[in-house]
Amino acid sequence: MTDRFRLSGTLGRRLEELGVSTEAVLRRAGLPIRLFAQSRIWVTTEEMYALYSAIHEISRDPAIGLKLGSENRPEYYTQIAIAALYCRTFGEALQRIARYKRLTSPQEIRITERAKECAVEFVWLLAERTEAPTWVDLCFAWTVTIGRRGTGLPINPVRVELRRPETHRRLYEEYFGCPVRFGVRRNKLFFRTEDIHQPFVTHNPELLELVAPQLEAELDQRLADGPLKEQAKGILKRLLAGEKPRLEDVAVELKVSARTLQRRLFEEGITFHNLVEEARREMAQHYLRQPSLELNETAYLLGYEDPNSFIRAFHKWEGTSPGEWRAVHRQGAS
Repeated sequence: MTDRFRLSGTLGRRLEELGVSTEAVLRRAGLPIRLFAQSRIWVTTEEMYALYSAIHEISRDPAIGLKLGSENRPEYYTQIAIAALYCRTFGEALQRIARYKRLTSPQEIRITERAKECAVEFVWLLAERTEAPTWVDLCFAWTVTIGRRGTGLPINPVRVELRRPETHRRLYEEYFGCPVRFGVRRNKLFFRTEDIHQPFVTHNPELLELVAPQLEAELDQRLADGPLKEQAKGILKRLLAGEKPRLEDVAVELKVSARTLQRRLFEEGITFHNLVEEARREMAQHYLRQPSLELNETAYLLGYEDPNSFIRAFHKWEGTSPGEWRAVHRQGAS
């Protein structure tokens, strides 16, 4: 997966409007002072983490992420926000956001709809540390804002779940208008299914046809930037969530036939099975660095049917058990 993401230049203007010095933020983050003056801004995962951590530290405002994510003025909307608002329903907008998120963030959005509610989960894919809280707050607030702006209704989540320890509970519950749970394993928003299916009053298929192709072209270019092996492995890491991805699934993402994908991987000296194992191994190391994840949950996220299968595979990769590997690397990071 490419560790390079596009950052909206409107972030700098919003910070200044909220009384936060962009120069102070960029200095604290160790980033170029004229970063927001660039016509196209690209940052790595670590740079983005440093940026949002610096925003929190410099602003000293526990609500800064919520404020940044609550923007309603069209002139501050990104292409992704515009594409989302032009969709038919809130649910379709969420799917669009999830698809294009990989252009602007090392996050994956997983949407799970059940009988009465829909979970929207934000998963940090690349960094070795937990997400900057300001970043999570911005993403959550922005998602709710899109729902409210698109439907024209005062939509609130059913509940909000945050990985961080409890802090400013009243602030969050007043903003989201629902209970907030802290110290859980995932950052999630839960909406009523009926709200997810609400039509958007901002729906405009003609304008969506103008905006979406450019975003799709950027996705295609992103896939074309690296060797096929790395492209396919990046897709596998996204698809590894409770099941083992198939060759056909990756081929669809790459817009090639399954036979072509298999042949081209062979030409690069790797089989699809071995590529899946590489992706699993790298994601296993990432998950094991997250102290809140239990081994059985890690096994599930990697597509194993039971924890024992994961333990055997991990021992084959690393020559030790997942628990021992975690203990060693946690000690080394402390």
